Amino acid sequence: MSRPRFWDPDGERFGLPTFPWRMAPDGYLTRRQLRARGLRPGGQPVAAQILWRSRRSGVRAAYLYRTTLAKPVRPMTPPVPRRSPRRTGPAVPARPVGGTPDTSCPPTSVPACPAPTASRSRPDRDETPCSR
Repeated sequence: MSRPRFWDPDGERFGLPTFPWRMAPDGYLTRRQLRARGLRPGGQPVAAQILWRSRRSGVRAAYLYRTTLAKPVRPMTPPVPRRSPRRTGPAVPARPVGGTPDTSCPPTSVPACPAPTASRSRPDRDETPCSR
């Protein structure tokens, strides 16, 4: 019996220990297999690989990690609560259609309405106090 094409357990031919499809030894898992068991690679380097031929894309690879060096999956953080649009309304109040903004008051960044002074008052305009 001839040896399989991608059999290189010492890593001499491919640089990493290489096994054919479904022939990886115990103790090695892919990322998906680790995740299914509640583990993660945890910063360890790739320990081995599986190579196989694919009709569509030639030779494919799957990287394997040691289960003895794998760490448990970190717990997920709780999600940030979202603002309910029904309770709080729109984030920006709607402007009146075709209207202009109210200019009788200064912007809210100004602490208070200035008091009218004689030098600032004009006789042709009647001064309207701020509604604030």
